[in-house]
Amino acid sequence: MNPIKLAVFASGNGTNFTALVNYVKKQLPNVEIVRLIVDHKNAFVIQRAKKFGIPSTYINYRKFIDKSDAETKIIGCLKEDQVSGILLAGFMRIIGPNLLSAFPNRIINIHPALLPSFPGRHGIEDAFEYGVKVTGVTIHYVDNGIDSGEIIAQAPVRIKESDNLESLEKRIHRLEHRLYPQTLRQLIKKGVFTV
Repeated sequence: MNPIKLAVFASGNGTNFTALVNYVKKQLPNVEIVRLIVDHKNAFVIQRAKKFGIPSTYINYRKFIDKSDAETKIIGCLKEDQVSGILLAGFMRIIGPNLLSAFPNRIINIHPALLPSFPGRHGIEDAFEYGVKVTGVTIHYVDNGIDSGEIIAQAPVRIKESDNLESLEKRIHRLEHRLYPQTLRQLIKKGVFTV
């Protein structure tokens, strides 16, 4: 059986990327992460990908007339790699209609809050500042909205009296590093990325 080939899109440090790659290498022998797509030329995740021997592609969105042109280039790259699904891991761009139609119901995102509460770029900070007692992590399908796709998995994180934003972020990131790989396993089992 041919392996399921996935791409990860990231914009920053890449700890979720690392968690996913390590899990795939150890636990999912029929899955390969074959490409990293980044939108920041100096994102540290590129160094992480190099250590794993995974090629990365930097997409400078400013060089394109519009997002659809950038996505056309990305799609070409992913088709060449025979990618059947995309995992967003801290990718700070909204996915447009070109990618959504090229990978229908095969783009997954992780969000550091319990959606539908606190969508958007600052989920941890927004939940903390609002004063909720429980926040968490959500894995969801990507649609044409912002963090509005169908929820696949969620896990809670209690906000302690002693928490500050940094301590809460650390606990949420630890949970992300467990939940995303486990959810990926379930999605593989369900055949989500089988084309």
